[in-house]
Amino acid sequence: MSLIELEQIDPYISILYLNNPETKNSMTLQMGEEFYNTLKDLSSKSKPIRVLIITGKNNVFSSGGDLNLLKSFASKPKEENQKFMKYFYSLFLEVRNCPFIVIAAVNGHAIGASLSLALACDLRYFIPDGKYAFNFVKIGIHPGMGSSFLVKEIAGIHQAQELLFTGRIINGEEAYQRGLCHGLFSQEEILERTIEIAKEIANNAPQPLRMLKHNLYRAQSLEEALEKEAVCQAENFTKKDFIEAIRSIEEKRKPEYKDE
Repeated sequence: MSLIELEQIDPYISILYLNNPETKNSMTLQMGEEFYNTLKDLSSKSKPIRVLIITGKNNVFSSGGDLNLLKSFASKPKEENQKFMKYFYSLFLEVRNCPFIVIAAVNGHAIGASLSLALACDLRYFIPDGKYAFNFVKIGIHPGMGSSFLVKEIAGIHQAQELLFTGRIINGEEAYQRGLCHGLFSQEEILERTIEIAKEIANNAPQPLRMLKHNLYRAQSLEEALEKEAVCQAENFTKKDFIEAIRSIEEKRKPEYKDE
């Protein structure tokens, strides 16, 4: 049985569902490889989608690392586990490399690696009464799935220190106050509302969006950012979509971008 479902909303927006109901969408190797292959397939299109929404089936986002998978590490050599973990995490963290914007519609609890996956997405929305935790130290392991970097990048070192050192569970309201998500929606409306946000993004010019996603996480200084901006804008000026943008302003209408 496939642990991933893909639904296309329109030519520019798709939804990827985590679907492992027996274990509350826990993150297994099979799910990771299906997840990665789905992202690579979407990315390989000559004109890829503009926005992907990641959410969970059955009113659950993900319980995080699969218990049986975690148990198996205790009987394996350290070198084998190290190699596996780098590979396993890279499957889900491929969201950072996709040429489209990725939104996490976290429609239920997200614990450990699954919360880290949400932070790796470009935008993330939680539910007010969801339970969220980087619980790694509570189960005897160093934080993984990039969480020791992602929490600090998104919410700051002071939040990373408290949330990672304690491993405590917080609800969606507190997660929002701490800067871990962009907004809160009820479980009943979160997918509909994130689709609205996806449409807002998808109406923008696709080439600049792809370039921006790549540069946003890589520029290390103002000078480097300015250089990247100049290179990208010079390329944008040569495209039909830029001419369409100017014409739409002059004609007082919405632009129709064709990724050309």
